[in-house]
Amino acid sequence: MKPPGGTFLTLAAMALTLPACIKTSHDVNVNVQPLHITLDVNIRVDRQLDDFFSFENQATQPATQPAEVPAS
Repeated sequence: MKPPGGTFLTLAAMALTLPACIKTSHDVNVNVQPLHITLDVNIRVDRQLDDFFSFENQATQPATQPAEVPAS
């Protein structure tokens, strides 16, 4: 006499082990090439902006002579 569900368990075990027998292969093509970057720097505009905002740099610098104390 067979145990109940014996055929089902056998088929389930076969179905679960079948994917382990399948072999797959993948071809991955990777091209490593140098990357060229062009960087344009507009120095003339940068200098003009520095000249335009130079008053801010002068305001943040400490005075060369001490401030005069008003007479009280």
